Amino acid sequence: MKTDSMTGAERRAALSLAGIFSLRMLGLFMIYPVFALYARTLPDATPFTIGLALGIYGLTQAILQIPFGFLSDRFGRKRIIAMGLVLFAAGSMLAALSHSIDGIIAGRLLQGAGAVGSAILALAADLTRERHRTKAMAIIGMTIGLAFAFALVAGPVLNSLIGVSGIFWLTAALALAGIGVLFGLVPRPVRSPPQEDAEAVPALFRRVLSDRELLRLDFGIFVQHAILTASFLSVPLVLRAAGVQSHDQWFVYLPVLALSVLFMVPCIIIAERGGRLKPVFLGGVAALAAAELLLFAGHAHLPVVLLALTLFFTGFNLLESMLPSIISRVAPPHAKGTALGVYSSAQFFGIFVGGALGGAVQGWLGFAGAFGFSALLAALWLLVAVAMHSPLPRTSH
Repeated sequence: MKTDSMTGAERRAALSLAGIFSLRMLGLFMIYPVFALYARTLPDATPFTIGLALGIYGLTQAILQIPFGFLSDRFGRKRIIAMGLVLFAAGSMLAALSHSIDGIIAGRLLQGAGAVGSAILALAADLTRERHRTKAMAIIGMTIGLAFAFALVAGPVLNSLIGVSGIFWLTAALALAGIGVLFGLVPRPVRSPPQEDAEAVPALFRRVLSDRELLRLDFGIFVQHAILTASFLSVPLVLRAAGVQSHDQWFVYLPVLALSVLFMVPCIIIAERGGRLKPVFLGGVAALAAAELLLFAGHAHLPVVLLALTLFFTGFNLLESMLPSIISRVAPPHAKGTALGVYSSAQFFGIFVGGALGGAVQGWLGFAGAFGFSALLAALWLLVAVAMHSPLPRTSH
């Protein structure tokens, strides 16, 4: 056996943990393209409460992400992951049974309490050797990206078949299936000390939170997911107003996502192999800002909306793939896990803020105001990102 290849157990660990991550994220993402349309039929729903319901799972995720990692050190990875998946399934069931916006808010809050992302990554670190850990994390990251793309297309289709409550029930079933994968396919870990390149270490928080380069990246992922959540409070409604009914909206998302990947790949190659990482990164942020400006000015015209969505997902997918890579290069090796933990919490907090503020702004200023709010966030990110130092080229794979 070649020493530079992953063992069978390492590959099984990476693929099965990626499957657990994807089963969980698939349910979360399928709600995005359909929830704003559904929630408007609920009694006492307002744009603010709809936004709160969509984004509030990010609040409990942001608060509990790192503590769940610490608990998994003390009580065992699999036990804590299983507990988190049960909480997530319970929140999905509560949302499925609810016929009011308040009940769905409570369900989404409970969904977010199953914050097992950090524990899953820690288990991946336990089950892989250091030289193959980046490969395992990359496999997990790619499956999350695929789950996101699949969910945006599947959400409208499933909504026409089983409705939003059915999607919540399916989300609960997927979480419980994740428990089966956890105990049936994931290898048994050998107890080991915390892996500093994959887990948060309390003593290193001050070091990470005082690093300007890391803070710029944390601010970036916060803004990116705030924009995503705020935008999906309006995009499904805008598409319906343009004549694309909810069950047909997957016809929009599928080609838009395919084109965005087609445009994204050359940008990644230019950034990594051409040594132009910072310009490409800034271009991705500018693409988000331009997309939101197009939606602000032309959301009543379907061709403009299609162009804006293609530009948006090109920039979003580009930045989503680049940001973790840049974090891993900028963070000190001994603090990489802590930096990624803070980064992940910032991402989920952005989901919460984007839902709550995006909904409030939409209720106050309408669709144009909501897209203008997102454009301002993207412009602010661009100003912050201009000052970033160009990261060093990758030296390992």
